[in-house]
Amino acid sequence: MDTESTYSGYSYYSGRSRGSHRHGERSRDRHKSRSKDTRSEKSVTINTPPAEPLLGDSAVRGEQVQDDNWGETTTAVTGTSEHSLSQEDIVRITKDLEDSVGLDCRRYFTLTLAVILGLLVFLTPLAFLVLPHLLWPEKLQSCGTACEGLFISVAFKLLILLLAVWALFFRPPRAGLPRVFVFRALLAVLVLLFVVSYWLFYGVRILDSQDENYQGIVQYAVSLVDALLFIHYLAIVLLELRQLQPCFSVCVTRSTDGEIRHYNLGQLSIQRAALAILEHYYCDFPVHNPALLSASKSRAAKHLAGLKVYNVDGPGNNAAAGLAHSQSRAMIAAAARRRDTSHNDLYYEEAEHERRVRKRKARLVVAVEEAFTHIKRMQEEEQKKAPGDVMDPREAAQAIFPSMARALQKYLRTTKQQHCHSMESIQQHLAFCITNNMTPKAFLESYLTPGPTLQYSRDHWLARQWTLISEASVTSGLKDGTIFLLKCVDFSLVVTTKKIPYIQMSEEYIDPKSHKFVLRLQSETSV
Repeated sequence: MDTESTYSGYSYYSGRSRGSHRHGERSRDRHKSRSKDTRSEKSVTINTPPAEPLLGDSAVRGEQVQDDNWGETTTAVTGTSEHSLSQEDIVRITKDLEDSVGLDCRRYFTLTLAVILGLLVFLTPLAFLVLPHLLWPEKLQSCGTACEGLFISVAFKLLILLLAVWALFFRPPRAGLPRVFVFRALLAVLVLLFVVSYWLFYGVRILDSQDENYQGIVQYAVSLVDALLFIHYLAIVLLELRQLQPCFSVCVTRSTDGEIRHYNLGQLSIQRAALAILEHYYCDFPVHNPALLSASKSRAAKHLAGLKVYNVDGPGNNAAAGLAHSQSRAMIAAAARRRDTSHNDLYYEEAEHERRVRKRKARLVVAVEEAFTHIKRMQEEEQKKAPGDVMDPREAAQAIFPSMARALQKYLRTTKQQHCHSMESIQQHLAFCITNNMTPKAFLESYLTPGPTLQYSRDHWLARQWTLISEASVTSGLKDGTIFLLKCVDFSLVVTTKKIPYIQMSEEYIDPKSHKFVLRLQSETSV
């Protein structure tokens, strides 16, 4: 039984090698005529990835390494469930839950402290004015006209301070930073020390002695409100105005595909600069598409997959261990010889891909233009006379979508964008274009040209958490040569910082009267 199985296996490999040799000769002839057919050679294996990708869709994970003829050449590996959970997945989920709980607790704790400090600031001037009337009303002197005018001043200044604090501090948080914002913490400590010092002076000089001069008490409260307004002005300078002047040029590089953008930033800490970069990233960078990165990996794997080393003596031979080193050297040498001609394969593969993209783009454009000719916007007077088959934009989009669906699906598969656009999102975009009288070219622009990350649904780009990796402290300011990383699930953003140089300009005066010219005539020149 063992002998028969061994013989059958040998026959299979030998027959396959002879067939592959004949096929190699035919493929070289077809390669010269640039009409190479790849359907009979490609076989794609779908494996469960070790972690869930950022552009997450369970139906897409197997399509990331597929060619356009995926339905004919796909070989699936069964027996592995995509929905199974390993011990590493359970640990990762538990860690994510702990991190989210910690971030929520810290955010609510910070908000609670801010509310308590704000109430203390706004209630302190009112308490300075009310406490004398509650503790020693019979000893207070009467408040004259000047004193009553100070009441109006305190009221309006508190109202202005309330609106200013609401506009500057009580805004929806944009992100959760790893460390505290240094300037905001310093301002909070300054306000707290300032209010406590006022309370200490008020307790020693007014409460203990039961001061009878109520106008002086009112002026003391007015001085507190004035000082709080000046502190708010200092907060505007430190938190908003200081970072407006550009001081650094940062280069942001995506680690997977090398996409690069440049931005100018002001005097910011590393964590604040990282937040500004992420806000620009979602608006400027095209969406991350892992399917476009699988071509080079599959090409390299294809070169190594064609090399096989056989041990005819069997594993029990004593010389088998000594042949391992020579076999590895033979494979490296064969791979080096094949690498000399791999650029030709790459050239023809890219040319064939570009040809297919242009062909399917032309089919898509024609299909969409024909589909748009079947609908017409009705005027108000026509709607009153029209029969009952009048459709709203949603129904019109559903009516003309099947005529363009196949061409659009093939184009998206060819350009590896099928996981970025669902049928529901395409129909919604089509209904939007119909509603706003947009042309077929405007409808196709979202699919022919990759848009920024925010243009896609949140399920395809939203990362739960970004990790800031930096050798320097994230609360320290940007410096020339600062390098840090912003890492998420599938890729990372590498940020390098360069200081904008100091520019020295000089002035040179040119007298307007010095612009005098002379016409020079030569004997051979015809005028």
